[in-house]
Amino acid sequence: MIVDDKPATEICQPIVDSRIKELRSCLKSSNLVTPGCSAYGNSIQRWAKSSEKRAGCIVYAESAEDVSATVLFARKHNLDLAVKGGGHSTSGSSSTEGGIVIDLSRMSQVQVFPESKQIAIQGGALWADVDRVAGEYGLATVGGTVNHTGVGGLTLGGGYGWLSGMYGLVIDNLVKANIVLADGRIMSASADENPDLFWAVRGAGQNFGIVVEFTLQAYDQPNPVWAGLLGFAPDKLEAIIEFTNHLSTVNQGNSGLLVVLATPPGMVMPIVMTAIYYNGSTEEGTRQFAPLLALGPILNTVAEIPYHQLNGILSEAGKPGDRVSTKGPVFHAPISPHFVRGIYNDLAQYIHEQPDATATAIFFEFHAPSKICEVAQTATSFAGRDKHNNAMILGKWSQPENDKTCRDWVRKMARKITDETTKLNRGQNEIPKEYVNYDSLGAKAEDVYGANYDRLRQLKSAYDPQNVFNKSHPIVPAPVS
Repeated sequence: MIVDDKPATEICQPIVDSRIKELRSCLKSSNLVTPGCSAYGNSIQRWAKSSEKRAGCIVYAESAEDVSATVLFARKHNLDLAVKGGGHSTSGSSSTEGGIVIDLSRMSQVQVFPESKQIAIQGGALWADVDRVAGEYGLATVGGTVNHTGVGGLTLGGGYGWLSGMYGLVIDNLVKANIVLADGRIMSASADENPDLFWAVRGAGQNFGIVVEFTLQAYDQPNPVWAGLLGFAPDKLEAIIEFTNHLSTVNQGNSGLLVVLATPPGMVMPIVMTAIYYNGSTEEGTRQFAPLLALGPILNTVAEIPYHQLNGILSEAGKPGDRVSTKGPVFHAPISPHFVRGIYNDLAQYIHEQPDATATAIFFEFHAPSKICEVAQTATSFAGRDKHNNAMILGKWSQPENDKTCRDWVRKMARKITDETTKLNRGQNEIPKEYVNYDSLGAKAEDVYGANYDRLRQLKSAYDPQNVFNKSHPIVPAPVS
């Protein structure tokens, strides 16, 4: 198929009805949904209401070949193209106004290979699928801390999880990726096959194609884990931060903690929630987290649970349907309790002044970074290998007229954390100030990918010179010399 050689970002058009029949004829088995179909409303729904757009058509892909055919069709007719895995993107990158969405949700098979302890995962699978199937074999792999997110988006941007302290990022456990490129080729990328593409996929993959299958390394996980939620009155905040700072100095990688400033339904002021995890018994976990438990939580759901349930402990708080904006500034431990108190006060004032945004929350993640830092900064395209942690400003509201106000507040809070990190980090190695998977407000690609950006531009020029895949932190292809 002949395609236009102009940059996709300059020529994309909405699909017109006359092209629908032609596209349908290109597909072997995949279903196609258009605005006139009864399934259309559901097909454009996203986790974040504010990320929904009216696509010209949705291709429910059932094979890599149909994904390839759709990419080539979009290029031939200069159509905007978006890819939906789990649909959790808050930037709108999995949606298109008038173009084509390739929906991978029907490519969600998970297959375990017990001898190699590897898992083959189709591009539309959710982490809940992976955790459940791996658990049937007594295995686990690094995966998202919210299990209704997609495997694809999390993995391609790096991927932190509860097991990161033991095994690194999701991409550090990626053995192979099968990817559909902008020219329609279906390629395998691994340490042995197309290693330059494999390098790019591990951290910036959404810029290089559509991964239709991931192969991840898994590990024995025969025992349950001790995990759950603890809720505290706001006056315990400083003591909680002191404990998390202490945990950061003694964590051997088998435990983790998230501090969440959030307002539960029916309340008007934020409380302090913690999600805690220990890869071991109740006795061992209780000993590790004794100072935290001694603070008298007003909510306690902590118990021994099978690992496959671990990534569901935060899922209830992540229900779909709100308008959402996120930013992902990084910070270093120890973090000042006084500074976090200031963040809490800002949140309390904000939801008082903007009651539509009461569901807004702020996360501080404390994962042991040592295993992540064992991999060199330039070994993959993911540039955030440093002994830092991620915060997430999760702005949530319901009324479209509040979009600008709420997004501006999310940006402001992210800047506040970034400024504090920059102040404390002076004279040390510079790292990206944003975690790419948490950013919905357009951080520049050069800021996200840091020292790896120039090499990414060269590879972008080789694999996607027309910038077909341009929805998330788009990398500008290097000029061809």
